[in-house]
Amino acid sequence: MVPPVLVSPLIKLGRYSALFLGMAYSAKRCNYLKPRAEERRLAAEEKKKRDEQKRIERELAEAQEDTILK
Repeated sequence: MVPPVLVSPLIKLGRYSALFLGMAYSAKRCNYLKPRAEERRLAAEEKKKRDEQKRIERELAEAQEDTILK
């Protein structure tokens, strides 16, 4: 086996600073996106409720339209 090679302190500093900056960016981005994801989820639930209400209203209108007494 080959003995391990000494890594320059400058390279180590670069690696760890890139790691730290990546973690900081990730945390910032997560905090930025989390509220928007919640808004989209709530909007999707409201849309689902509206669509269900429209479907029920449409079925009721069709049921009243299709009577025997035409």
